[in-house]
Amino acid sequence: MGPSKYNGPGSCSSTSCHGGVQPRTETTVLQNEYSTWAVQDKYHPHAFLNLSNPVGKRMGRILNIEPEKSKKCLDCHALNVADDQKARTFDANDGVSCESCHGPASNWLGEHTRKDWKYEKSIPLGMYDTRNLILRSERCVSCHVGTAEKYVDHEMIAAGHPDLYFEQASFEAVMPRHWKMPADTDPWIEARTLAVGQAIQLRENLHRVARSANRFWPEYAELDCFSCHHSLTAAKDSWRQERGYPGRRAGNPPFNPSRYVVFREVANDLGGTGDLDAQVKRVYALVSDITAKPADIAAAAKSAADATNGLAHRMETAQFEPASVMRMMKTIAATSDQIASQGVRAAEQAAMAFDSLFVAYNRNAKAGNEPQMRAAMNVVFQTLENPSAFSPESFTKAMRNAGSVLR
Repeated sequence: MGPSKYNGPGSCSSTSCHGGVQPRTETTVLQNEYSTWAVQDKYHPHAFLNLSNPVGKRMGRILNIEPEKSKKCLDCHALNVADDQKARTFDANDGVSCESCHGPASNWLGEHTRKDWKYEKSIPLGMYDTRNLILRSERCVSCHVGTAEKYVDHEMIAAGHPDLYFEQASFEAVMPRHWKMPADTDPWIEARTLAVGQAIQLRENLHRVARSANRFWPEYAELDCFSCHHSLTAAKDSWRQERGYPGRRAGNPPFNPSRYVVFREVANDLGGTGDLDAQVKRVYALVSDITAKPADIAAAAKSAADATNGLAHRMETAQFEPASVMRMMKTIAATSDQIASQGVRAAEQAAMAFDSLFVAYNRNAKAGNEPQMRAAMNVVFQTLENPSAFSPESFTKAMRNAGSVLR
């Protein structure tokens, strides 16, 4: 048997496979996964087409590339693999399709339809193990945070590419999900997904900082975008100037800490962060210092990433219960002023994490006040709609109100 090749999503679309209209309950999978992806997913199936929309074309002109042909774009907006890895049925126009996440299917496609076939048998044949939360998060953040081969730098953002932000549990919830949630074996799967996802995105963000420092520094995509790109107000109304610039010289754009501020609270409730807190503070200090040596930044980021990796594996096996999840939500609400002072990206992480934790809590502990919480969280998310005009005071007020609804 040769190397597994990529077939394209058409090989999964039969109504007897994954192309059904209604989900099945008598089988181990829903069997409508392809239909959900093709019809309900607003993002992944259309990723390639976005390269040719007006914004994509304008970005191409600015960057002097052809987005529909450039590896820089195709690596995330399509399934971009070598020609010798493509089966005859493969078509890059399908965007981010089944095998982008699940791996090349030619060696297990036929076998995995057998009734006696086990999921685990497909893994050595090329299937990617998305049931493993760490591996799943790694696959997601390979585009949503970046790798050595896939990255969004400041040049691309200036040309029109959105800044990258991500939270695993929240993004999974709005995909929409096309898999059965293992609530019977892991009733706290949303909370665990949140904890693992927070760790992996922080780890990969730190790896990205290390790569940027070794390649080209300063790389402004690693900094807090809205420390510069924000609505200007009179000095008397500036919350940034009122807050001051702790840990850095006024005028120096800071490291974007959003991928740590919430994870720190979650990890502390699940056993602590060890020396990671000190290591992230060192990264913050170095990145926010225009006189720091890139080699020192890279070394500090790499060390912090290694520490985060250990925490990710601890999150994977952590014990969750109603009391601990309630504590996490209350801590996020109670520290929302400190989180908001770190900027809108940190506030976004707090809102998404709180929301994911409540979903897990409500399903297991039956909070009984879901309508009130949904209304409160709608107000929270409204405070994040205009990042450039973000108001920490408004966010904190809304987040604390959501905390007061908890019971």
